[in-house]
Amino acid sequence: MRIRPYIPGKDYEYVSKWIDDERSHAFWCANLLPYPLTPEAFHALLEKNAMEWTDSAYVATEDDGCVVGFFCYSVSTDDDMGFLKFIIVDSAKRGKGYGKEMLRLALRYAFQITGARAVQLNVFPDNVSAKRCYESIGFVDRNVAKDAFSYMGELWSRCNMVIQSAEHNPTLPCPKRAP
Repeated sequence: MRIRPYIPGKDYEYVSKWIDDERSHAFWCANLLPYPLTPEAFHALLEKNAMEWTDSAYVATEDDGCVVGFFCYSVSTDDDMGFLKFIIVDSAKRGKGYGKEMLRLALRYAFQITGARAVQLNVFPDNVSAKRCYESIGFVDRNVAKDAFSYMGELWSRCNMVIQSAEHNPTLPCPKRAP
Protein backbone atom coordinates (compact mmCIF):
# COMPACT_ATOMS: atom_id res chain seq x y z
CA MET A 1 0.00 0.00 0.00
CA ARG A 2 1.06 3.58 -0.69
CA ILE A 3 -0.32 7.01 0.14
CA ARG A 4 -0.37 9.95 -2.22
CA PRO A 5 -2.13 13.31 -2.47
CA TYR A 6 -5.83 13.19 -3.35
CA ILE A 7 -6.52 14.14 -6.99
CA PRO A 8 -10.10 15.47 -7.21
CA GLY A 9 -10.73 14.62 -10.88
CA LYS A 10 -9.34 11.12 -10.47
CA ASP A 11 -10.17 10.01 -6.92
CA TYR A 12 -13.61 11.44 -6.08
CA GLU A 13 -15.39 8.71 -8.06
CA TYR A 14 -13.93 6.09 -5.68
CA VAL A 15 -14.44 7.90 -2.37
CA SER A 16 -18.02 8.84 -3.24
CA LYS A 17 -19.05 5.19 -3.58
CA TRP A 18 -17.82 4.03 -0.17
CA ILE A 19 -20.78 5.30 1.86
CA ASP A 20 -24.26 4.22 0.91
CA ASP A 21 -26.29 4.93 4.05
CA GLU A 22 -26.91 8.01 6.19
CA ARG A 23 -25.67 6.54 9.49
CA SER A 24 -22.27 5.59 8.02
CA HIS A 25 -22.12 9.02 6.41
CA ALA A 26 -22.73 10.70 9.80
CA PHE A 27 -20.06 8.50 11.43
CA TRP A 28 -17.60 9.56 8.73
CA CYS A 29 -18.15 13.31 8.47
CA ALA A 30 -20.42 14.30 11.39
CA ASN A 31 -22.80 15.65 8.76
CA LEU A 32 -20.37 18.37 7.72
CA LEU A 33 -21.23 17.21 4.21
CA PRO A 34 -24.65 16.59 2.67
CA TYR A 35 -25.92 13.06 2.13
CA PRO A 36 -25.66 11.84 -0.53
CA LEU A 37 -22.21 13.28 -1.10
CA THR A 38 -21.69 15.67 -4.01
CA PRO A 39 -18.36 16.55 -5.59
CA GLU A 40 -19.04 20.28 -5.17
CA ALA A 41 -19.71 20.01 -1.42
CA PHE A 42 -16.83 17.60 -0.84
CA HIS A 43 -14.27 19.69 -2.67
CA ALA A 44 -15.55 22.92 -1.11
CA LEU A 45 -15.08 21.42 2.37
CA LEU A 46 -11.61 20.15 1.50
CA GLU A 47 -10.68 23.63 0.25
CA LYS A 48 -12.17 25.33 3.33
CA ASN A 49 -10.31 22.98 5.69
CA ALA A 50 -7.08 23.44 3.74
CA MET A 51 -7.37 27.21 4.14
CA GLU A 52 -8.48 27.17 7.81
CA TRP A 53 -6.56 24.21 9.21
CA THR A 54 -3.90 23.47 6.55
CA ASP A 55 -5.49 20.07 5.97
CA SER A 56 -4.15 18.06 3.06
CA ALA A 57 -6.18 15.23 1.54
CA TYR A 58 -4.60 11.86 0.76
CA VAL A 59 -5.61 8.53 -0.69
CA ALA A 60 -4.23 5.09 0.02
CA THR A 61 -3.67 2.90 -3.00
CA GLU A 62 -2.82 -0.70 -3.53
CA ASP A 63 0.47 -1.29 -5.31
CA ASP A 64 -1.40 -1.36 -8.65
CA GLY A 65 -2.73 2.16 -8.02
CA CYS A 66 -6.30 1.17 -7.11
CA VAL A 67 -7.66 3.66 -4.55
CA VAL A 68 -8.68 1.91 -1.30
CA GLY A 69 -8.71 4.65 1.35
CA PHE A 70 -8.92 8.36 2.07
CA PHE A 71 -7.98 10.71 4.92
CA CYS A 72 -7.08 14.31 5.63
CA TYR A 73 -4.11 15.34 7.75
CA SER A 74 -2.75 18.54 9.19
CA VAL A 75 -0.10 19.42 11.75
CA SER A 76 -0.05 22.43 14.03
CA THR A 77 3.35 24.09 14.07
CA ASP A 78 2.47 25.66 17.43
CA ASP A 79 2.54 22.35 19.31
CA ASP A 80 3.61 19.74 16.70
CA MET A 81 0.26 17.99 17.08
CA GLY A 82 -1.04 16.22 13.99
CA PHE A 83 -4.73 15.69 13.28
CA LEU A 84 -6.37 13.02 11.10
CA LYS A 85 -9.87 13.59 9.70
CA PHE A 86 -12.37 12.02 7.31
CA ILE A 87 -10.75 8.59 7.52
CA ILE A 88 -12.47 6.04 5.31
CA VAL A 89 -11.70 2.78 3.56
CA ASP A 90 -13.41 1.25 0.55
CA SER A 91 -16.50 -0.51 1.94
CA ALA A 92 -15.51 -3.73 0.13
CA LYS A 93 -12.12 -3.69 1.91
CA ARG A 94 -13.28 -3.02 5.49
CA GLY A 95 -12.36 -5.54 8.14
CA LYS A 96 -9.39 -6.81 6.12
CA GLY A 97 -6.58 -4.70 7.59
CA TYR A 98 -6.62 -1.93 4.99
CA GLY A 99 -7.53 0.74 7.54
CA LYS A 100 -4.72 -0.28 9.87
CA GLU A 101 -2.18 -0.31 7.07
CA MET A 102 -3.33 3.08 5.77
CA LEU A 103 -3.17 4.60 9.25
CA ARG A 104 0.30 3.17 9.87
CA LEU A 105 1.49 4.88 6.68
CA ALA A 106 -0.27 8.11 7.68
CA LEU A 107 1.42 7.97 11.10
CA ARG A 108 4.82 7.28 9.57
CA TYR A 109 4.31 10.37 7.39
CA ALA A 110 3.09 12.41 10.39
CA PHE A 111 5.98 11.48 12.67
CA GLN A 112 8.88 11.18 10.23
CA ILE A 113 8.06 13.81 7.62
CA THR A 114 5.95 16.47 9.38
CA GLY A 115 7.67 16.10 12.77
CA ALA A 116 4.48 15.62 14.75
CA ARG A 117 5.09 14.60 18.36
CA ALA A 118 1.57 13.16 18.55
CA VAL A 119 -1.44 12.66 16.28
CA GLN A 120 -5.06 12.93 17.29
CA LEU A 121 -8.39 12.08 15.73
CA ASN A 122 -12.05 12.13 16.72
CA VAL A 123 -14.38 9.16 16.55
CA PHE A 124 -17.90 8.44 17.68
CA PRO A 125 -17.72 5.49 20.11
CA ASP A 126 -20.88 4.15 18.43
CA ASN A 127 -18.67 3.59 15.38
CA VAL A 128 -17.31 0.48 17.06
CA SER A 129 -15.27 -0.94 14.17
CA ALA A 130 -13.46 2.38 13.54
CA LYS A 131 -12.68 2.88 17.23
CA ARG A 132 -11.41 -0.69 17.50
CA CYS A 133 -9.17 -0.12 14.45
CA TYR A 134 -7.67 3.02 16.00
CA GLU A 135 -7.08 1.28 19.33
CA SER A 136 -5.42 -1.67 17.62
CA ILE A 137 -2.64 0.55 16.24
CA GLY A 138 -2.06 2.40 19.49
CA PHE A 139 -4.49 5.31 19.73
CA VAL A 140 -5.79 5.87 23.26
CA ASP A 141 -8.74 7.88 24.52
CA ARG A 142 -7.75 11.40 25.51
CA ASN A 143 -11.18 12.78 26.33
CA VAL A 144 -14.84 12.19 25.59
CA ALA A 145 -17.41 14.89 24.91
CA LYS A 146 -20.69 13.39 26.05
CA ASP A 147 -23.72 13.86 23.79
CA ALA A 148 -21.73 16.05 21.41
CA PHE A 149 -23.60 15.14 18.23
CA SER A 150 -27.25 14.60 17.43
CA TYR A 151 -28.23 12.08 14.78
CA MET A 152 -31.89 11.27 14.07
CA GLY A 153 -32.93 11.64 17.68
CA GLU A 154 -29.85 9.89 19.08
CA LEU A 155 -27.10 11.67 21.00
CA TRP A 156 -23.59 10.45 20.26
CA SER A 157 -20.51 11.13 22.33
CA ARG A 158 -17.33 12.19 20.56
CA CYS A 159 -14.07 10.59 21.61
CA ASN A 160 -10.77 12.34 20.99
CA MET A 161 -7.98 9.79 20.64
CA VAL A 162 -4.23 10.35 20.49
CA ILE A 163 -1.07 8.45 19.71
CA GLN A 164 2.40 9.66 20.67
CA SER A 165 5.41 9.38 18.39
CA ALA A 166 7.95 6.76 19.44
CA GLU A 167 10.29 9.56 20.51
CA HIS A 168 7.65 10.78 22.96
CA ASN A 169 6.35 7.34 23.94
CA PRO A 170 8.97 4.75 24.87
CA THR A 171 6.53 1.87 24.36
CA LEU A 172 6.43 2.49 20.59
CA PRO A 173 9.32 1.41 18.37
CA CYS A 174 11.41 4.43 17.43
CA PRO A 175 11.89 4.89 13.67
CA LYS A 176 15.45 5.28 12.49
CA ARG A 177 16.32 8.74 11.27
CA ALA A 178 18.93 9.66 8.75
CA PRO A 179 22.06 11.25 10.28
